[in-house]
This record gives sequence, C-alpha cells and structure tokens, in this order.
Amino acid sequence: MRALLLDRRFAFLFTARTISVLGTGFGRVALAFAVLALPGSSPTTLSVVLACQALPQLLLILLGGVIGDRFARHRVLVAAELVAAVAWGGLTVMFLTGSAPLPLVSAFAALGGVASAVFLPAFDGIVPDLVPAEHRQSANGLLRIGFNLGLILGLALAGATVAAVGAGWAVGVNAASFVVAAVLIAAIRSSSAVSRSATSAWAELRHGWREFSSRQWLWAVVAQYAFVVAAINAYAGVFGPLIAESSLGGAPAWSAITAAQAAGTFLGVGLAVRIRPRRPILVAAAVTAVAALPMALLAAAAPLPAVVAAAFLSGMAGDVFGVLWSTTIQREVPAEALSRVSSWDLLGSLAFAPLGLLVAGPVAAASTPHAALWGCAALVLLATAGALLAPEVRSLRAPGTAAVPQPRAAPAAAETVGDRDGGPT
Repeated sequence: MRALLLDRRFAFLFTARTISVLGTGFGRVALAFAVLALPGSSPTTLSVVLACQALPQLLLILLGGVIGDRFARHRVLVAAELVAAVAWGGLTVMFLTGSAPLPLVSAFAALGGVASAVFLPAFDGIVPDLVPAEHRQSANGLLRIGFNLGLILGLALAGATVAAVGAGWAVGVNAASFVVAAVLIAAIRSSSAVSRSATSAWAELRHGWREFSSRQWLWAVVAQYAFVVAAINAYAGVFGPLIAESSLGGAPAWSAITAAQAAGTFLGVGLAVRIRPRRPILVAAAVTAVAALPMALLAAAAPLPAVVAAAFLSGMAGDVFGVLWSTTIQREVPAEALSRVSSWDLLGSLAFAPLGLLVAGPVAAASTPHAALWGCAALVLLATAGALLAPEVRSLRAPGTAAVPQPRAAPAAAETVGDRDGGPT
C-alpha cells in the first residue's frame, strides 16, 4: 500500500477521490439545511430537491457506463468533476444571494446527479488502467479508506461549518472540492487505453449487458444487493432511528450506532487487503449476512452496547465485501467493458433503494418498527442465501488456485483493441 501511494498517478487518484468525498459529506448536510432555510420551504421541498438529484443518477447510469468505456476514463472523470463543480457552484451562488427559486435549485441538483451518473462507472474502471493486477486488491482497499475517511470528516465538519458561517458557504466547500479533484485527476495523464470503432451507444449498451449477464456470479450478487440495499435503507433511514428514539435514548444512541459502523469500515479495509480467499465471491456474498445482525438486535430490544458492537461488525463486513467485489470484477471483466458492466452493477444494486425508504413509513405505521426490522433482517439473510445457491458464486476461484470453467466473454460488436489515451489496460 505504501508503494501504491508513492506512485504519482495512483496518489493523485487517491487524493482526488478523498477530497471529492469529503466535499460530498459537506454537501449532504449543507444542502438539507440550505433548502429548509428557504422562504416557504418544507420537508416536501427538500424531498423534491433530493429526488431531482437522485433520479438522473439512476436513469443515466447506463449511459455513464457507455461513456466510461468509449472515452479515456481519466478525462471522463475530469469532465464529471467539473460538471459537479458547476452544479454545486450554482447552488452556492443562489443560497448565498438568497435568490433560490425551487425550479432552479432542482435543476442544479439534477445536474449534480448527471455528473454522478457519469463519474461512478468511469471511476470503477480506471483502477485497472493504473494498477497492475497483483496490486489491485490493495489499491481498492486504499480507495475505500480514502472514501470512508473523507465522508466521515465531511459529515463531522459540515454541521460546525453550517453553524459558524451558514449553509451556503458549506455548499461552496463541496463545489470547491470538485474543482480540486478535477485538477488532480487531470494530472494523471494516462498513456494508453482501448480504441473502439464507431458503434452506437445502444450497441455498446447491449454488449455491456451481455458481459454482465454471461457471468452468473456477477448478476447473482447484484440481485442479492438489490434487496440488501433496500433493507439497509429502511433500517438506517426509518426503523433504526425510530427505535433509538423510543427505547434507547434518542439521537445520541443512534449516533453511537452509526459511528461504530463507520469505525468498523476501517478495520474491514485493513482485513480485506490482507486476506486472499480462494473463493473471493463466496466470501464476499457470505459476509453480507452480517448486515442483518444490528437489525436483529435492535428488533429484539438488545442493550445498546450489543447493537453498537454489531454495527461495528457490519461496517467491517461491508468493506470486506467492497474490496473483494471490486477486485474480482476488475480481474474477471475485460477492461474495455468494465465501465458498462459497472453501470449494470450499480443500476441493479440500487434498483430497490428508493423503494426501501418509500415503504418504510407505511410499514412502521401498520405494524411496529421492531417487527419491520425483523423483516429487514430476514430479507438480508434470504437474499444472501439465494446468492449462495448460485454455482458460480461458490466456485469462482482467485488466480493461483484450481480453476473452474468460466463463461466466455460476450463478443463485442464491431470493436477492436488497440491503444487509447487512458493508461495500460
């Protein structure tokens, strides 16, 4: 990991990602307070703005995958960071001047969602452009450390910044972070990449789907996470806070639970970069079951220390999954299709995320938060069991162990492999 940070190109990527995520932590907190401070604003106003931010990300993520595979990925990342800077810069100006009509605020929030849809698939694909295969697990671990550290610091500092200088200036910190990240990524200057002949975006999207759907281990775990993410959203967004408020002492208890989960991510990364399981996808899918533990303990009215310990373990498991998952995809999927496959992964994993929040309130009203959390825990366990039934999830082996037959990569439609300006593939 030390050697990776001494590599100029990876160090720039790591630093840019950490700074960008730190700004995102500011943005999450500051945007909510800035919108709620607008004249005549209400929780519904905030919901509209957040929906305008989230929907373009979900709707355009597949197009983002095509863009990430068609163009040099570091240039795509620079463009996405600059678009995000424009979006958050526009919001900053409106909030600071006090002239922030809801349609314009929603439009700039949507532009930020577009930038995210373009950024994420390209980012998932750039690690193999920069890092040799034998170092990618460590590289993914380092990037997870930067992500966790940046987000935690951003969320922690945002509240104080809003209180000290106002939400508008805190939103501006997010805009500035995207500019700094764009400058750092522009300095990577990768040297080669994949060149493809002219094909339609639709044809490339179909090719990405073939690459995705031809690998049972890939779509089985993505299907697992569609349900897991929905359950986690309902737990973290509604049921957990309700139980903390009613029986654990309120916000301090919930803060302790979420802080423990965040702390667990750091130990999880440290573990993930050291282990070399023979069946990485089997391990990744199985450790996801740990996410059900804090849900079950809250549902059973366990003491707060037990729930905090379970949240810590859940944080560990989440980052073990993340590092093993990213490394395996980067190894098994051809580099020229990596962003498109990542976009299908993101779309599938997040498909039910809004639904988890949408139904959580009515479910809690119709039953109890405790009963609903038992349902969330059961959903996580059932989804995990379903993924483990897939033969390729159990049999896919890491290099250096006995191999099993894998599906052949789907043929590309009218494409050739050569050099492109993006780094070695």
